[in-house]
Amino acid sequence: MENRTAILANQRAKGMILVLTGASFWGISGTVAQYLFHEQHFSADWLVVARLLSAGMIMLLISHVSGGQNIWGIWKDTRDRVSLLIFGVAGMLGVQYTYFAAIEEGNAAAATVLQYLAPIIITCFLCLRSKQLPARHVVTAVVLALVGTFLLVTGGSSETLAIPGSAVFWGISSAFALAFYTLQPARLLARWGSFLTVGWGMMIGGIGFSFITPPWQLAGQWSLSSVLAIAFVIIFGTLIAFYCYMEALKHINASETSLLASVEPLSAACLSVVWLHVPFGPAEWTGTLFIISTIFILSVPKK
Repeated sequence: MENRTAILANQRAKGMILVLTGASFWGISGTVAQYLFHEQHFSADWLVVARLLSAGMIMLLISHVSGGQNIWGIWKDTRDRVSLLIFGVAGMLGVQYTYFAAIEEGNAAAATVLQYLAPIIITCFLCLRSKQLPARHVVTAVVLALVGTFLLVTGGSSETLAIPGSAVFWGISSAFALAFYTLQPARLLARWGSFLTVGWGMMIGGIGFSFITPPWQLAGQWSLSSVLAIAFVIIFGTLIAFYCYMEALKHINASETSLLASVEPLSAACLSVVWLHVPFGPAEWTGTLFIISTIFILSVPKK
């Protein structure tokens, strides 16, 4: 019995470390993207297409080699085919572009926190779909999210914006895109697994966006630091982060994973302030904590 308890405790600890690592990499990659946009003059368009194509190809290769999957099998069924195309364009490309555009127009801290309004959007959508009034804890979470967004966007003053209006637009759009990205591919994920589904989603989004921004039209100031930054966004901020998150789900439940993943906006905010000297006052920190608190409220199991 003691050995079994120790094994379970070790698995739980492993899951917690994995999700904290993956979420931290996601948050850090947003700040690294801000460095590329503001310091090295890369465009969000180019980084999006480069990230999608590079990470998509690697994920499909991993699915084929390690899992022994027929990566083309997902295209045989018409329903899967249509769902995958929608996921690749509206889901994957949508969430990637809106998030990076919010960083380019504003900063990684605000963009990441605004994206974390997605759980509120998902919860409200599910209430509408089931034609049920939201529970008390949902209403509390919505109010906290609205107040937190106000503080983050205005810095506590209703007369000015702490971040540009375009950054607010793209940040909130990113939350809606993330909500769609989370809900839409449920059938594909259940049938084909996460690596194959996400890999193809990235490839579809990247190929589609290549017609607007060809990846070979390089822009920005190329140097060792910018190459390392791009590599970090693709490898650590995409592949390793995603792998850690999915592996964590094998050891801890989804609610705990969601709670621990809230370290992503905190890591983005802290690194943006320390490294890139983004101004973040008491109102912005309070707004950030309000929005993150909604994840805790929505993730705690209710009777």
